[in-house]
Amino acid sequence: MSNQEYQVTRSSKAARVAAILGAIVVVILIAAPWWAGRADMRLMGEMFLYLALASLWNLMAGYAGLVSVGQQAYVGFGGYMLFALTMFAGLHPLTAIGLAGVLGALISVPVAVLIFRLRGAYFAIGTWVIAEVFRLSFAQVSALGGGSGSSLPVGIVKSLADARDTREALSYWLALGAAVLVVAAVYFFLRSRRGLALTAIRDNELAASSLGIDIWRTKLVVYIVSAALTSMLGALIFLQKLRISPDAAFSVNDWTAFVIFIVVIGGIGTVEGPIIGTLIFFALRETLADLGTVYLIVLGLVAIVVMLKAPRGVWGLIRSRFDLQLFPLRYRVIRSGSSKGA
Repeated sequence: MSNQEYQVTRSSKAARVAAILGAIVVVILIAAPWWAGRADMRLMGEMFLYLALASLWNLMAGYAGLVSVGQQAYVGFGGYMLFALTMFAGLHPLTAIGLAGVLGALISVPVAVLIFRLRGAYFAIGTWVIAEVFRLSFAQVSALGGGSGSSLPVGIVKSLADARDTREALSYWLALGAAVLVVAAVYFFLRSRRGLALTAIRDNELAASSLGIDIWRTKLVVYIVSAALTSMLGALIFLQKLRISPDAAFSVNDWTAFVIFIVVIGGIGTVEGPIIGTLIFFALRETLADLGTVYLIVLGLVAIVVMLKAPRGVWGLIRSRFDLQLFPLRYRVIRSGSSKGA
């Protein structure tokens, strides 16, 4: 094999084209307040937040093997920290969002030490139990409305901006920025040395351990980072909603079940999967939401069909057939001058 004929690379023509198109799409989305209606901006903002949540859950389950059904614990925790820090500490909402992430990371450490003793299904159940403990605990805090919840005071809402249109635009930009930040952070993390270790753990935990990879520490880092970013996303979500209650903040359906659906449908263990899954989920929701329980039945049927026909998700099916990656992570050996592959 001649060095002049072959080369080792991560990039590809498809990835470069996707990067250019992605940048153009982001610029168009940034300008949405000037071309989209208020309802459209709210819908897109919700899509961005779900994309970010799905990307973080995919990092945990698809790469670290941490299948959690309790990420609503950090969504709700972040939301409540936003309310507490703005109402009682007098912090600006944007400062409170950042601090909610720090507090989420801190509280995730003792939680991780506890639930990392569990494996498989027991770990998943343990995360759900922790989320219920969070829900019941915040339901006892009368200063934050107890079981009935609380609303953000008008003064705090107006501290973002006096005009409603400006507040709507700012909330939208925050959601868009969060999605871009999370997807980029996950992608570059997976391209790093620690990301390579994480991929090795996913493929074969025993072999990774024999190569000297600290499995417990690597998973701990992923869990803490995911908890911190999920807490910040939770604060953003309830900054948009302006009201919080224990049932809404710690809803397993809204913040975990739908997120798992997005990742499984799109393609678990891929950066592209949550993006595809988010588009499919919201397309189904906007089309079928008026049908009541039929909507949930259709979601279930779609999930079953995809898992049977395409176990790796929609993007996994596309990648296997066309050898395509828009976010290339692995190295490939290609012939010099060849534009094939991803």
